[in-house]
Amino acid sequence: MEDSLGLLRSSLGTARCVAFTGAGISAESGVPTFRGTQGLWRSFSPEKLATPEAFAEDPRLVWEWYDWRRQIISQVKPNPGHRALAEIERRAPGRFTLVTQNVDGLHDRAGSRHPVKLHGDIWQLRCTGCAAEIRNEQAPLEPLPPRCPCGAFLRPAVVWFGEAIPEDAWEQAFEAATQAQVFLVIGTSVTVYPAAGLVAVARKSGARVAVLNPDPTPADELAEWVLRGPAGQILPRLL
Repeated sequence: MEDSLGLLRSSLGTARCVAFTGAGISAESGVPTFRGTQGLWRSFSPEKLATPEAFAEDPRLVWEWYDWRRQIISQVKPNPGHRALAEIERRAPGRFTLVTQNVDGLHDRAGSRHPVKLHGDIWQLRCTGCAAEIRNEQAPLEPLPPRCPCGAFLRPAVVWFGEAIPEDAWEQAFEAATQAQVFLVIGTSVTVYPAAGLVAVARKSGARVAVLNPDPTPADELAEWVLRGPAGQILPRLL
């Protein structure tokens, strides 16, 4: 691994870099993941908790689950992997883009300035009536379900099953992938599309791909470097 780390570190020097992160980096901080043997979807039904139809049927039930998640996230802290990415961004002004599938806000808290959030932000609330967005970091959140000043229910501003990635976030991520010279795949199973497709987009556009993950992923076959282990241990060694 040391040889791969050295080559990757050298490649990052003046390259346009994209870091693409998933649930694994936040799991290292104690945020529950959705997939895998201990994933949330083994205990909770996405059809009842993470769809527009579920919210229309029982907004309080959906909000109780999201409020539980917000309370967990509020108690954890960014780990060395989050902080290392913020430092890489600081050292590479104009050459680094962070694209994340995570909604927990840990990248922001670690100091990342402009993360592209493909799946939204659990700390943003969006009105189901007037579409206004409100920042709210209260945990626990009261009352449940919350309402907008216009009177309509507020929902978490996250991407649910059956919904598209916000157009502006997707355009930013896609453009960054096509221009990347180094594309870091960090803590993601690379199975959730269309986000997972960014790896192939970057590789096809000429990027050198590095996968940092404890377990094998479908992106390994596209990678020049495959580094097995937690992001919190590997990323600081790239600085």
